[in-house]
Amino acid sequence: MASQQKNPVLSPYRCFDPEPSQREVALQLYSQVRDLPLICPHGHVDPRLLADPEARFGSPAELFVIPDHYILRMLYSQGVPMESLGVPTKDGTAVETDHRKIWQRFADHFYLFRGTPTGLWVQDELQSIFGIHQKLGQENAGAIYDRLVEQLSLPEYSPRALFRRFNIEVLCTTDAATDPLNLHRTIQQDGFPVRPTFRPDAVVNLDTEGWTWNIQRLSDASGIEVVDERTFLEALRQRRQHFKTLGATATDHAAPTAHTGRLGENERGSIFNRALRGQASAEDARRFTGHMLIEFAHMSAEDGLVMQLHIGSERNHNPQVFQRFGRDMGADLPRATEWTRNLRPLLDEVGNDSRLSVVLFTLDESTYSRELAPLAGHYPVLRLGPPWWFFDSVKGMECYLDQVVETAGIHNLAGFNDDTRAFASIPVRHDVWRRVSCNWLAAQVVRGLIDFEDAREMAAQLAYGLAKTTYRFTGGEA
Repeated sequence: MASQQKNPVLSPYRCFDPEPSQREVALQLYSQVRDLPLICPHGHVDPRLLADPEARFGSPAELFVIPDHYILRMLYSQGVPMESLGVPTKDGTAVETDHRKIWQRFADHFYLFRGTPTGLWVQDELQSIFGIHQKLGQENAGAIYDRLVEQLSLPEYSPRALFRRFNIEVLCTTDAATDPLNLHRTIQQDGFPVRPTFRPDAVVNLDTEGWTWNIQRLSDASGIEVVDERTFLEALRQRRQHFKTLGATATDHAAPTAHTGRLGENERGSIFNRALRGQASAEDARRFTGHMLIEFAHMSAEDGLVMQLHIGSERNHNPQVFQRFGRDMGADLPRATEWTRNLRPLLDEVGNDSRLSVVLFTLDESTYSRELAPLAGHYPVLRLGPPWWFFDSVKGMECYLDQVVETAGIHNLAGFNDDTRAFASIPVRHDVWRRVSCNWLAAQVVRGLIDFEDAREMAAQLAYGLAKTTYRFTGGEA
C-alpha cells in the first residue's frame, strides 16, 4: 500500500465549534470522557461473532458493506444494484460473490457519503481501528482492501480481541423472544459481559410475516402450549424470566405508532383467536399491539426489566426491495408520531409506578420539545432515548440536546447507545456522541448558562453514567 499520510484525514477538532473559546472548553471536556468505558445497552450485534473464539469478520466487504443498511440505501438511491453489492436474495438468485469487486464499487461511490454520519464513521473506523490514514477512493480501493485483509487475519483483529480493545463494559444484543440464548451462555462463560434483550415483536404484532409459525416457536421455547391469549401471556412471562437468568435488564418493542389502549378480556381473546385462525385484520393487529404494550409495562414493573419503545418507522416502504431482499435493506422510513394522547392509557395505569422505567425512541424530531421532553420531564417512569437511526448524526444530536434538555434536564435522558449491527463502528459512534455532547455543553459554559464543573459532571453522565443507571447495570462489571 502507498505510504500513509503523516496527518490524519479526519480533523482532531471534528464536531467542535470553530469559535476558539468554545472549542477550548469542548476539548477540555472531551479529554475527560474520551476514554471512559463503553456502555452499549441497545444494539444488534450478532452474538455468533463473540461465541466462537476463532470467529473472524470475513472480508472487508462483509465487515463494512454487505450488512450495513445505511450504506445500501445510499448506493441504491444512486442506481447501484444491491445484487452488485453481494446482498443475498430471498429466492437465491445469483449476486456478486467477488468481494474485492464489491469493495471497489463501494470505494468508487464513497464520495456519496460526504457530509453524512456514515462517511464519518467509516473513515474513523479505517483510521482509528485499522491505522489507515488515507481517504478511501477509487484509486486506492485495492490497496486499502489488501491492507484490511491482512489485518483482519491477525488475532488482534478478531471480534473478541476488538471487544477488549474497545473497552466495552457491557454490550446488549437484541434477541427474539423465542431465542434459546445458548450463544449468550457460551459468551458469558468465557468472561465477556454480553447480555440479551427481550424482543417479542414477532409474536406480539399479529401482522408479522409467519406469525403463526412464530407462535409455535414460542410454545416450543417456553414449554407452554399457546392455544389462547391466557397461555400466550404465560409463555411470554416464562421467556422473560429465562432472559433474566442470562443477565437481561431490558426489553425492546417496535411499533409504527405509540398507540396504547386497554382491551377487555373477551375482546382481546377474540382477536387472538382470529389471529390463530389467520383471520386477524390490520385493525386487530394495531389494537392488540396497543393493548400488549400496557401488559408489558405491567410485566416490567413486576420483573424489573427496562422497557424500550422504538416508535415511528414505516417498515419495508419499497415492496420490490422487500420481496427480493427481505427486511433491513434501507427501505424503512420515518413517519409522524403522536405521543401525548397515545401514551396516556399506559401512563394512566403505570406512569407513577416507581418500579418501572420506560425509554422512548422516536423518528419524529418534531416531537422532541413538543411532547417527549414535557412527558419525560413529568412522569417518573419515562426516560428519553438518544437520537435514533436517521438522527444519530452531528446535527441530529445537537437538535436533540437543544430541544429536550431545557425541559427535561439531562437526568431524564438515557445517555447514548450505538444501535448498530456493524461491530467495528461501535467505538466511533460513541466518539461522535461524546464529541457532540461536549461541544454542546461547552456552548452552555461560554454563554454563562452553566459553569465548567457542572459541564464536566454532565459530560461524564452523558457519555457513561446515564446509560448505566437507566439500564440498571450495577457493580464494576456492568
